[in-house]
Amino acid sequence: MKQKHINITKKTGMGLMTALVIAGCGSGNQSTAPTAEPAVENQQQVQTAVMENDLLNEWEGPYGGVPDFDEMDLAHLKPAMEQGMSLHLEEIEAIANNPEPPTFENTILALEKAGKPLDRAFTFYSIWSSNLSSPEFREIQEEMAPKISEYSSKISQNKQLFQRIKTVYENSLQNPLAADQQRAVQLIYEDFAMEGADLNEEDKKRYAEINKELSRLYTQFSNNVLAEEENYVVYFTEDQTSGLPESYINSAANAAADRGEEGRYAVINTRSFMDPFLTYSDERELRKKVWTNYYSRGDNNDEFDNKALIKEILKLRDERVELLGYDNFAQWRLQNRMAKTPERAMELMEAVWPAALARVEEEVADMQALANAEGADITIAPWDYRYYAEKVRQQKYDLNSDEVKQYLQLDKLTQALFFTAEEVFNYKFSPVPEGTVPVFHEDVKVWEVTDKDSGKHIGLWYLDPYARKGKRSGAWASMYRSHTNMDEEETVLASNNSNFIKPAPGEPTLISWDDATTFFHEFGHALHFFTSEVRYPVLNSGVRDYTEFQSQLLERWLSTDEVINRFLVHHETGEPIPQELVAKIKKASTFNQGFATTEFLASALMDMKLHTTDPEEINMDTFEEETLAELNMPKQIVMRHRTPHFGHVFSGEGYATGYYGYLWADVLTSDAAEAFREAPGGFYDKNVAAKLVQYLFAPRNAMDPADAYREFRGRDAKIDALMRDRGFPVPTEDKKN
Repeated sequence: MKQKHINITKKTGMGLMTALVIAGCGSGNQSTAPTAEPAVENQQQVQTAVMENDLLNEWEGPYGGVPDFDEMDLAHLKPAMEQGMSLHLEEIEAIANNPEPPTFENTILALEKAGKPLDRAFTFYSIWSSNLSSPEFREIQEEMAPKISEYSSKISQNKQLFQRIKTVYENSLQNPLAADQQRAVQLIYEDFAMEGADLNEEDKKRYAEINKELSRLYTQFSNNVLAEEENYVVYFTEDQTSGLPESYINSAANAAADRGEEGRYAVINTRSFMDPFLTYSDERELRKKVWTNYYSRGDNNDEFDNKALIKEILKLRDERVELLGYDNFAQWRLQNRMAKTPERAMELMEAVWPAALARVEEEVADMQALANAEGADITIAPWDYRYYAEKVRQQKYDLNSDEVKQYLQLDKLTQALFFTAEEVFNYKFSPVPEGTVPVFHEDVKVWEVTDKDSGKHIGLWYLDPYARKGKRSGAWASMYRSHTNMDEEETVLASNNSNFIKPAPGEPTLISWDDATTFFHEFGHALHFFTSEVRYPVLNSGVRDYTEFQSQLLERWLSTDEVINRFLVHHETGEPIPQELVAKIKKASTFNQGFATTEFLASALMDMKLHTTDPEEINMDTFEEETLAELNMPKQIVMRHRTPHFGHVFSGEGYATGYYGYLWADVLTSDAAEAFREAPGGFYDKNVAAKLVQYLFAPRNAMDPADAYREFRGRDAKIDALMRDRGFPVPTEDKKN
């Protein structure tokens, strides 16, 4: 179970922009696009204003134009954002006050075409936010957050604009438009309605005030977590390296040297450093210290503590949805998701939770028995789980994770991604000559994506693989430009961003099986971007409990014989991975699923509990502990994302009451994977692959996800396949997601 952000910067149909929004799925009708009336009478005014700031300018050069990432100047960011918002608001006013009767062309299409300079500025904003953060940027971010919120409210609460949208929407119900136009109208209308466009003026004012305050709190929350990651480093010495792989030791030495600690070793406070240290280090007290640092982020009762911020966020979210007539935030948020209600989301989680707990009990018993046999004289604690799980893995399956890692080279895995894309999606990835396309850091590499048969240019793929100071932790996919063909076709600019530990000079980047799975996962998001065939930008938006499905499904290709036999070769000898080791990997595929499922579900359940409980009744010092106790959470496991650093939920609203979506999507994933297994060609079956692209990738959000899945599978997904994949008992009755 992988949990990641998707970081893209593209406005929704109603022009609302955020630095972090989530991509989804949809479907587009390729009929001839009508021409919109100009949103501003004199477009030359916009062009003249834009030329004064590089961050607003149209992208020039090859491949349909590319961002000048190598010439980014932070001094230009604030004025670009302010000017871009001002220009967009002028366009919005022109649309809202158009004297002509509202039509799809002069209202919806005009909205979709507006705001392009600001779109470009937000692309640079997101790079500084996620990949190149600095104290100087954070100052700008804190200043801009409320301004961005105020700008968004001016659009979502524009009475004349909403009335025009509503008129087009109501007319379309009587006289339906082309399918993709109908879907675009529906999504834009629903977006505005959910954002309080129908409120009275007094409530609109309060709604906007709440959004402005929330934007400030989200920024502060994110910056606090980043500060906690940067401020806590565990140093150790050569006599404390026992158990650690040589590649990790070398990387830890580099990390220490980068911080002026030559001769020592450093564990940075990020998952990519924490996870392998807890898995391999024989030093129990050091493991405890590393574990404590990581899981205490935002919970150290200091200037970066997030508990009070979370309480305020929950209160404001609750107050805001009460203005719209909802009982709680979860009820409001899930209305346009596949789950539709908090109850349905909880039903799925509660169906899996008991099986996960039962498996944890078995896993802990195995680990405790092994520790006892070794004479360790300990009781398994959270900082022991990964360490003893690895020992049990070796004992039960004769499988050593570090042995597997010797065959998992980042460059070879990158080629495996391209092989999968070519075989399943008919895409060819070709490296772009260095210097042809600007990049924002020397570690970033770029490939051109083309159709394998026709040679048609599809887009560019950027890869930013390594952890560094100022880069947020985790892994995510970004979309700098989405596919549309309202006028001339715009091609995709997408990236994958990871936090692999950068190796010592001259050494290969070796990663774990879990990290390789994550690498495939994020590439799945990128392929979802590239396959888009939609006409209107809003149809590239996402349905949160569906948008992880495509990426989770792509993880399955890592385990196929075709990928394993071609790309898993030893980094020193070049020999392919032995079949005996492959057999062990596959045999152990359900190993430790109790841990993986429980740590994820605990976070997802906590997310839902926080947003269905009256905030006034929540004591942030005790709520997490009390809720986990009610759920019978095993004391040997902690939530994957503890509340004080749960960025998915509190650094913005993308995954708020939506973290369950990874499990919802995984039901679809497991079910769809069985469709491939049942086909003659397995995971490379051309017919199933064609249906996959046609119904589940290319449409994006121009088709209702439930309808799209039924077109692909011929029925709704069932939970049975998910339970089988995890080695859990299958329910006696079908439970559909």
